Amino acid sequence: MNIVQLITRSDNIGGAQMHVLDLSTSLQQLGHEVTVLVGGEGKFYELLQKNGITCIAISRLVRSIQPLDDYRAMMEIRSVIRRLNPDIIATHSSKAGWLGRIVGKSLGIPTVFTAHGWAFAEGVPRFQRNMYLVAEKLAARLASRIVTVSKHDLRLALRYKVTTPEQLIAIHNGIPDMPDLEADPGQNPPRLVMVARFEPQKDHRTLIQALADLRDYSWQLDLIGDGPLRSEMEQLVVDLGLEKHVRFLGECNNVPQLLKDAQIFVLISNWEGLPISILEAMRAGIPVVASDVGGVCEMIEDGVNGYLIPRGDSQLLASRMTELITNAELRIQFGLKGRNRFVKDFTSNHMNDQILFLYETLLKNRTTPGREQI
Repeated sequence: MNIVQLITRSDNIGGAQMHVLDLSTSLQQLGHEVTVLVGGEGKFYELLQKNGITCIAISRLVRSIQPLDDYRAMMEIRSVIRRLNPDIIATHSSKAGWLGRIVGKSLGIPTVFTAHGWAFAEGVPRFQRNMYLVAEKLAARLASRIVTVSKHDLRLALRYKVTTPEQLIAIHNGIPDMPDLEADPGQNPPRLVMVARFEPQKDHRTLIQALADLRDYSWQLDLIGDGPLRSEMEQLVVDLGLEKHVRFLGECNNVPQLLKDAQIFVLISNWEGLPISILEAMRAGIPVVASDVGGVCEMIEDGVNGYLIPRGDSQLLASRMTELITNAELRIQFGLKGRNRFVKDFTSNHMNDQILFLYETLLKNRTTPGREQI
């Protein structure tokens, strides 16, 4: 099978990018031909090349809405895809999803859109949420199928009448297992890790404010990631007198190793899809404290393999963090249950089998073998 994966950003390596990398690697290992089209030649482009994945940079494909450049990007994508003549186009992220679905429809190629968390989810600013909702409703009819990475996002799409139930399918994210990188959650003093870009989607502020009440305990927080709000959070740490507790590590390419050395994982957010960073923590066997948004509750069972925190609840967050920081046995118990759940439900094999079956079904049911022209 000849498959094109299309994603917007190469300047950032987030959950959607890692999903594309892992999926492309697995498909290639199974003997399929995979080409990734991505906006620009940034860090993700370089990572694809390093892993032996054929990739093509689309120079004008950017995250922000720029009508003229968006049209040029679409025509560039169309030209490349016509040359590659794939059996399936798989699109990821909003901008690539819109442009890719238009191109796929115009060329008569089955096109799948994967929503890595809806941009109209609760927690997204109202104007932005309404704008993206209209755009997704318009683009939905152009896709052969729409994949949501959580059951929560599937229900959200149905609630807002984005498309029909028949067009939607929920396939949980999955990542490769790395049993050699399991952590020891019982070590003291505990190291806390949050992997997230400093952007409005993530809520570093609530985490830092909650931990300010715990400054008398022994712990260290490593914040992995970069972004426009980093300097603001660095100043907040100084203002709260937490410099000895909190480190800003920036973007790191050794996250699995850093999680191996951690005892608690934290992800405090305003909205999410099904965060791969939580799967990485479960794989490492450490407890997770995360905001109860999006599909997070489909991975974390409150009081079993971690704790779920209502959006913005710094008081409960501080309480739950205190429990885990002061109780090594509880960390070990939660970590083991999280690790077992990961192996059972969230390895890349689970995800890849379902996605490959979807691709094969679309090809089998395809009724128009030719390519339309515009």
